[in-house]
Amino acid sequence: MPAGAPGPFAGAPGPLPAGAPGPLLTGAAVGHGPLEPWPDTVRWQPISADLIWVELIRLAFVVALGLAVTAIGWALSGHWLFGLALAVVVLLGGWRAVAIVRAVRAWGYAEREDDLLVRHGLLVRRLSIVPYSRMQFVDVSAGPLERAFDLATVQLHTAAAASDARVPGLRPAEASRLRDRLTALGEDRAEGL
Repeated sequence: MPAGAPGPFAGAPGPLPAGAPGPLLTGAAVGHGPLEPWPDTVRWQPISADLIWVELIRLAFVVALGLAVTAIGWALSGHWLFGLALAVVVLLGGWRAVAIVRAVRAWGYAEREDDLLVRHGLLVRRLSIVPYSRMQFVDVSAGPLERAFDLATVQLHTAAAASDARVPGLRPAEASRLRDRLTALGEDRAEGL
């Protein structure tokens, strides 16, 4: 679609130049179709790239454990399957490291007038739309590894457990701001019901 051409929705502008912030949607139009769940007309807020390091350190612990177990098994038995298992652990660890980098970059959230959008996923793209009026409470958490990298996770809880959404990799100040804003908006919308 050429720049400036009408978008897929009536009256919607065409694609924006790379790096330009998009307008916030306030209507029901969320995506371009069933196979494009991430609307590009929303101003997505990225999460911190430091989450990549948190996830890579977690992966390193798992890979090191897998390598230790298979190496001990190979040393004790000498069976060639343990050597194959070592190679598989290394390959899967490398593949997962690449996937972590791409997956963290795929996370994003957007605050709209009536709801919060949370996107993530690579092979299976997921877009969660959480109406402010449906939120019951909002948690901010940070484990030891997240705290070491000055990160926190905002967890949104709704009446339906399957619709709970989370936004990881936020700086504590942004996590607190988002928690307070979502809580205030949830209370306002719930009173309006």
